[in-house]
Amino acid sequence: MTNVADDHRAVAKAFAERVRGVAPADWDNPAPCEGWVALDVVRHLTEWLPAFLSAGAGIELPKGPTVDEDPLAAWVAHSDGVQALLDDPATSGQMLANPHVGEMPVDQAIGMVYVPDVFLHTWDLARATGQDERLDPDRCAQLLAGMLPMDDVLRGSGQYGPRAEVAEDADAQTRLLAFIGRPV
Repeated sequence: MTNVADDHRAVAKAFAERVRGVAPADWDNPAPCEGWVALDVVRHLTEWLPAFLSAGAGIELPKGPTVDEDPLAAWVAHSDGVQALLDDPATSGQMLANPHVGEMPVDQAIGMVYVPDVFLHTWDLARATGQDERLDPDRCAQLLAGMLPMDDVLRGSGQYGPRAEVAEDADAQTRLLAFIGRPV
């Protein structure tokens, strides 16, 4: 079993590859998330976690350029800051308190809510910009298995669209994307 630092490293790398692959003219392409364009996918990932960590654990991530200034540099600065936090052995002893997730070690909170968010939004950015949309099938199956029992809670959060129906024999990625309400 991998740890959160290893999971983040792999998922952030795949997302960075998609960010690097965006043609300048494609940043304004519509994304699968309603009302978003490709640039908003990167903006979302670089903005919500710093606020979550600051409010819940008093952790300040290093600041880089804004997504509007340089989406790739913004992503690299952000993901490098998250990786340094996760690679620091002291992080597992730091606690985060949040009304939605309760109290837990910072690294576990990142692994539970942020790493899956980056993973799922990798598909969104790829779809918006015409890149390789394939996600790791094992991670898709694992994530789906963990989300299925929380269907009502997840759906009630407003963060996921209506569940789409797919064939019973659909692959794990298709079933996961359908579960979170993405167009499949």
